[in-house]
Amino acid sequence: MKGRKKLIVNVVFLVLIFSFTFYGLLKEEELSDLIKSLELAKIGYLILGLVFVVIFVCSESVIIHYMMRSLKRETSFGSCIKYSFIGFFFSCITPSASGGQPAQIYYMKKDGIDIPTSSLVLMIVTIGYKLVLVVIGAFLLLFQQKLLHQYMTPISNFFLYLGMILNVIGIGGLLFLVLKPSFVKAMLLWIQKLLVKLHIMKNISEKVMDSMEQYHETARFFQTHLKVMMRVFYLSVFQRVCLFYVTYLVYRSFGLHGVSAYTIVMLQAVISLSVDMLPLPGGMGASESLYMILFASIFGKTFLLPSMILSRGISYYALLLISAIVTAYAHLTIGRVARRRMELERRYED
Repeated sequence: MKGRKKLIVNVVFLVLIFSFTFYGLLKEEELSDLIKSLELAKIGYLILGLVFVVIFVCSESVIIHYMMRSLKRETSFGSCIKYSFIGFFFSCITPSASGGQPAQIYYMKKDGIDIPTSSLVLMIVTIGYKLVLVVIGAFLLLFQQKLLHQYMTPISNFFLYLGMILNVIGIGGLLFLVLKPSFVKAMLLWIQKLLVKLHIMKNISEKVMDSMEQYHETARFFQTHLKVMMRVFYLSVFQRVCLFYVTYLVYRSFGLHGVSAYTIVMLQAVISLSVDMLPLPGGMGASESLYMILFASIFGKTFLLPSMILSRGISYYALLLISAIVTAYAHLTIGRVARRRMELERRYED
């Protein structure tokens, strides 16, 4: 019940931000003119954009499946696809995408994947996901000042630097947890001892100790397998580019040309980097505002708002809807499998 209430609160919060965001964008626009502009978009490019969004999600599934196989954990690719859509659904509806990984860990546990393994795998997925943004941001700041000066404003510059700082801090914290598992183990042990002294716990659970040891072993594996980590990074680059490319497909759908895919992908990366760590579901509100600033000269007054609606509609709102459907299906199927497993275990014990 507590989980359901939290979900309802997050959805209501999402709807409110959505309402305020689009009210602010549409209040001075003629709806009939907007509809006419949207009708000019070629449907083929938009369908291709949806395909790229699905590839974007499934790319994470490839990463999870690859790491599980590296750890000799038997997990089907179909299950990994479900975990990815579940993660993106809860990331889309929670501030700073904070609900994605806990939900994935919960459903992985139902599928028999231990929490230490799933936690570390998803932590490394997140590190790769965020590191791509930081690397792109650093590349733009060091070597693409001309591009930034052409499209950026003082406001967008502020959010870019803020995003860089917050993501670097976030990645640093996650790397510390991966590279220093002994610290995590010592910290959890200290917390448990404190709880025992306060009579909140009776004793230190052997199960928890085994989990900490498993976490330590899994972390050691990733520390000593650099090739695995590099492949995760390359797959994360491909994953990110697939999502950023959607805006270029929207650009082409209006019959526009003259601006390269590289420029549009880089500007979309700037938006993602700027809003990634903000306490807003999917960066909603901030993403739309930055889009209207960075792409103003590229789409022009006629197509700026329609392009934003289509770009965000495909890369965020359509993803949210697809993820919600897959999450509902996964909730029913994973729960059923978990119940069957428990029944079999009971019969075996009897």
